[in-house]
Amino acid sequence: MARFHPFHAAAVLALLGVAAFPLYWMFVTSLTPSGRLFSASPQVLPDFSQLSVYLDALTGTSLRQWLLNSIVVAVGTTVLSILLAVLPAYALSRLKFPGMLLFGFTLFLTQMLPEAMLVVPLYDIFAKAGLLNTLLGLILANAAFTVPVVTWILKGAIDAVPAEIEEAARMDGCSRLGIVLAVVVPLIAPTLAAAAVIAFFHGWNEYVFAQTFISDDRLRTASVGLASFVGELSTPVHTVMAVGFIYTLPAVVFYLFVQRYVVAGMTAGGVKG
Repeated sequence: MARFHPFHAAAVLALLGVAAFPLYWMFVTSLTPSGRLFSASPQVLPDFSQLSVYLDALTGTSLRQWLLNSIVVAVGTTVLSILLAVLPAYALSRLKFPGMLLFGFTLFLTQMLPEAMLVVPLYDIFAKAGLLNTLLGLILANAAFTVPVVTWILKGAIDAVPAEIEEAARMDGCSRLGIVLAVVVPLIAPTLAAAAVIAFFHGWNEYVFAQTFISDDRLRTASVGLASFVGELSTPVHTVMAVGFIYTLPAVVFYLFVQRYVVAGMTAGGVKG
């Protein structure tokens, strides 16, 4: 058993401090009065007498609705990406079919196209399909970028599943689809969690499509709503920091909830057999 060394604890605490400091500084800035934001001696401790800025952000703006919209888009993107990626990932891992290499290369190719290049054609398609000003349109647009990534992540995990397990299920009369859903999917559950995190954060943070396809204030996502606080002549910095801090918390909580599965999933395809 490896011995615990104080240096290891110090290194972990240092890394934790570096990772958490931006959140802490955002929190402190949100509780700093406007008159002290640009003072020569910055405020390093939070002034809890200014907590009303959070109440104002939650009650005086549409932040709660924006957060709800972001949750719907992020969860919808995650679920749709997983559903659409499982079968292609299995096909790339287990089946041999004409054009397999081209199909895999095409998935990679989609990641070379920036979102800004696809805004105009997608806008035209969504306008004709009646998907503008809908959260469903954002979910579909986001899934178009996350499905290829999720597919290759799941393929790596399926490669590590022993083929003998599938053969045993096939001998018991299980169909190909049944093998995928009842045998393979449970075995790659940690990787599914890791892929879900990637899809969730993409849907949560996406800005370009949300800014372009949504003009109704009630359907804005939090990423677009946060940017709306930045004015041409003035910007309420402490309000922006408060809204940004609130916007960050759901994503942090979600990651902390699934982080153990993320670590297991990211290494699942590293060793076969």
